[in-house]
This record gives sequence, structure tokens and C-alpha cells, in this order.
Amino acid sequence: MSPFVEVILTIITASTPLLIAAVGELVAERSGVLNLGVEGMMVMGAVAGFGGAFLTGSPVVGVLCAIVAGMLMAAIFAFLTLKLVSNQVATGLALTLLGLGLSGLIGEHFVGQPGIKLARLDIPGLSNLPIVGPIVFGEDPLVYLSIALTIAVSYVLFQSRAGLIIRAVGDSHASAHALGVSVVQVRTLSVIFGGACSGLAGGYLSLAYTPQWIENMTAGRGWIALALVVFASWRPGRVIVGAYLFGSVSVLGFVVQAVGVTGLLEIVGQWPGEIQWIVVDAIRVVTTPQFLSSLPYLVTVLALVVISKSTRSRGSQAPACLGQPFVPDR
Repeated sequence: MSPFVEVILTIITASTPLLIAAVGELVAERSGVLNLGVEGMMVMGAVAGFGGAFLTGSPVVGVLCAIVAGMLMAAIFAFLTLKLVSNQVATGLALTLLGLGLSGLIGEHFVGQPGIKLARLDIPGLSNLPIVGPIVFGEDPLVYLSIALTIAVSYVLFQSRAGLIIRAVGDSHASAHALGVSVVQVRTLSVIFGGACSGLAGGYLSLAYTPQWIENMTAGRGWIALALVVFASWRPGRVIVGAYLFGSVSVLGFVVQAVGVTGLLEIVGQWPGEIQWIVVDAIRVVTTPQFLSSLPYLVTVLALVVISKSTRSRGSQAPACLGQPFVPDR
């Protein structure tokens, strides 16, 4: 396999959990619920997915366990915010802390255990094609599922009656309630769907991306998924672009460090005077592991700053009732 193909495959693998989690959160936010507990649901999905696969020997069981774990965490959030009308921001942060702590407790005995990797597809005659074969026909099933899920969510939101109801609840829950729509029920189902996606994204990390369990292995990906929803202006099609952009940033930095640093230094070494030392020092700083690890998060912050300025000039595209509590008339 050529280095180019390996880099592309790594980018796809790094982008898939971001895409799955962001699509699920997008549906929840379209219904008017801001769930900041994506990180907690993802890490619970990761430990449940690894544990289910490790104990049964089946990665499919692991995937199902990851989905169920995410749904249970989302159900807790839905009960607290939609039934008891607690603050959504505070509850979401508490859910993240709960997930990080509980996953560490549950996964204590899984640390260092060999993982069961989710197998890639092997289509005779297609997967062996040069370049195109492994990229298009040799991915694991969840990569194809993430694309199909994004297309399905886009269709449901903008081409179906169910999607119209979800968007109506998110834009004006009082009007939707007046028309006979059960706002709490719609939001509950949307939040649980988002939890299922977050759990699946976490399971992908421990079953496909790095088939092992490491405490806090989500490493802030849940926060990136939250930022992706804003980056995509709450549109599923743009989430794909954002997910693969951030996945590329997280991978290409290490590629530069491993392959291109020596060549860059050799080129710069021929430059005269102080410019050479300034550029050499800049290259060495930029290609340090610490900087490269922070690069996806720096890009996230910069993207949100740009979007914030654009929003001020054009107006917000967020659902009008996002984060606002709703209490049905009694």
C-alpha cells in the first residue's frame, strides 16, 4: 500500500467518529436542545464498545453496546433537562464529567487488554484495485454507515414531515405546542438519537481507530463535534466537509513531522542570514508533538471565531429556541 493511500485511509478513519457524533448532535440541536455532554456519551460508548467486544469476542456486539451506552447517557440528560427542566448547559457539562469518571471506573480492568478490531470490507476484484480499491471499497462498515447516516439525516430534516416537526420545535416550541405537537417527546427522541450517534462514535474509536481501551481516549473529540455543528451552520451536508477538514488537520500534521521536516530544513538551510534561523526555529516549533496535538483544537477555535464574525453580519442561523427550556401548559 502506497504512503498516499495510507494517509488517506488514516484521514477517513480519524474523521468518521467526528462525523457520526456531529450528525447526532445536529439533530438534537435542530430540535432546540443544546447537549454539551457529547464527550461524556462518546467515552461511555468507547468503553462499552470495547467491553462488549472483549467479553463476547464479537465487534458487532461491541458496536451495539456502544450505541446502548450512548442512548442511556442521553436518556439521563433528557430526563433532567426536559422533564425536570434543569439548565441544559450545566447538565451537559455534568454529563461529560459523569461519563469521564464512570468510563474510567468501568474500564479499569480493560486497560492493556488486546482489542478486537472491526474488520474492513474485502470485495474480491474491487478492494485490490490500485489506490481506489482500498479507499473506496476497503473501508470498515461504519465508514459507509457514517456517510449513509448523514444523507439520511439530511433527507429526513428537509424532505419529510418528521424533519419539519423537528425543525418547527427547534424554531418555535410554543407554536409547535399550540398546533398539537408534543415538544417534550420530539426533543426526547432527538436527544436519544444524538446519544446513540455519540455512543457509536465512541465505539468506533475503541473498535476501529485504535482497537484498545485507554482512559479518556476521546481526547476532546466530543467538543470538536459540537464545534462542527456550528461550523456547518446546522446543515448535515456541511458537517461532512467540516469533519474531514478537521480529520485532515489532525493527521497531516503528523505526516509533516514524520516525512517533510528534514526536507524543509534542508531547503531553508540554503537561505541567507537571520531569515534562515527564524524559519528553522518556526519549523521546529510547529512540528513538535505538543503543537501538532493541539492543532485540531486551535483550528476549531479559529473556525468558531470566523463563524462568530460572519454571524454578526448575516444573523444567526441557529434554531431560535436552542437551549431554551419548555414547560407544557397545564
